[in-house]
Amino acid sequence: MTEHAAILGIGAYRPSRVIPNAEVVDAIDSSDEWIQQRSGIRQRRWATPEETVQVMSVAAARQALERSGIDARQVDCVIVATVTHLIQTPAIATAIAHELGTDQAAAFDISAACAGFCHGIALASDLVRGGTAGHVLVIGVERLSDITDTGDRGTAFIFADGAGAAVVGPSATPGIGPVVWGSDGEQFDLIRQREDWRDVVASDNPVMPHLVMQGNAVFRWASYAMAKIGQQALDRAGVTLDDLDVFVPHQANMRITDAMARAMKLPERVRIARDIADQGNTSAASIPLALDRMIAEGDARSGDTALLIAFGAGLAYAAQVVTVP
Repeated sequence: MTEHAAILGIGAYRPSRVIPNAEVVDAIDSSDEWIQQRSGIRQRRWATPEETVQVMSVAAARQALERSGIDARQVDCVIVATVTHLIQTPAIATAIAHELGTDQAAAFDISAACAGFCHGIALASDLVRGGTAGHVLVIGVERLSDITDTGDRGTAFIFADGAGAAVVGPSATPGIGPVVWGSDGEQFDLIRQREDWRDVVASDNPVMPHLVMQGNAVFRWASYAMAKIGQQALDRAGVTLDDLDVFVPHQANMRITDAMARAMKLPERVRIARDIADQGNTSAASIPLALDRMIAEGDARSGDTALLIAFGAGLAYAAQVVTVP
């Protein structure tokens, strides 16, 4: 057993296809200006057929392992957060663990939508501190372009693809604070898969199920309810706003990010992730991708105190304070 756990390294994979707003506006009778006003998105990344969930995950994981100085054989558990591995079983985590060369690590997928990565970090921290695992690899990965209705004016411009990974291991000092997490199943229908697979199979003209979202209701809920969750995560970690260096919210919508920052009264010096502008909303991948960009651009430095907060379908949510690796 070890008293503390921390994120030892972060990795990312961004698909090669860059899709500017100009490529999506015609199908939804919209404009670049409207999309940027509503979401802050200028462009997004969509995967090619070759950039599978496994390919993107392995690339991000290898980078995280290299940066953490950990060999794949030291990984005891692989947790993959995703809703777009479209084979029911086995978990894609098992194939990823094998390809990376782990020594038959425990491996499983979790489905918590956009909150999945933060759920994974919480599980990994507990596994390491409890002595169940020495090192845990957490991956958030999505190919949302597979289940996006390109004609849906409410979602076609939002969703994107990518993968982010983190290695969690033992630490001499606290590196991952207590998680504040939960769900609001009463609002189960606000973000969901539109079609049941059984109905798709029974249809004369089967089409891939799509995501649908009640955007205004989600905006109201996330902007204000999540600010309270963020403050609870700070309180549980024994951190004040004056101690905070970096804010990494789920990259759902730039307006939600701004509303949360105002509601939490974040000091102006706190650096805020805005990866959504060029990446789009990648659900479970969005927080590691955003943190990776902040590290690369010098907005997040090793040792900084960061607040992670994620929310999404189910209305599942999770937040924790972490030390930037």
